Amino acid sequence: MTRLINDQDEIYDVVDKLDQVVGQATRREIHQKNLLHRSIHILVFNFQNELFLQKRSMAKDENPGLWDTSSAGHVDAGETYKDCAHRELWEELGIKAILKPLDKIEACQKTYQEHVQIYTCKTNAKIKINLDEISEGKYFNFKTLEREIQRNPKQFTSSFKLILKKYGAVLSINSSIKP
Repeated sequence: MTRLINDQDEIYDVVDKLDQVVGQATRREIHQKNLLHRSIHILVFNFQNELFLQKRSMAKDENPGLWDTSSAGHVDAGETYKDCAHRELWEELGIKAILKPLDKIEACQKTYQEHVQIYTCKTNAKIKINLDEISEGKYFNFKTLEREIQRNPKQFTSSFKLILKKYGAVLSINSSIKP
């Protein structure tokens, strides 16, 4: 699918509580009407078992300037979660990787009404952040990340904190597994 210049006019699938497609709408309409839709979040680990986080651009309409998962994005209308994940990984970080599904979170207020499919990957590929999407990015070890979230919880997106709360223990163990 061709990406539109004005992302507010991108078309996404509108879904129900069971993540079944019930229609389509623009990004603007979905967010204005609080409609359920789909997104992906990817957690990128390096071979030192550190997690890469992105700091969202100040130009973003949602959570500008906050730290978030390595890569995240809305699933376009007709696109699969997996295809979206590969597209976002390339668009935001300039890398390709083998993605492993971790779990799926049902749409809720903390995910901004998005059903979220979470993926993980492990790579030492050189990340080239897309400055239109991300102001900066860096790797964190889990102990430092946990301390940073305790000190400055408002500097992290609610969806990232939810993912970390639900899967942090699993991720800290699995991040030490070889790719």
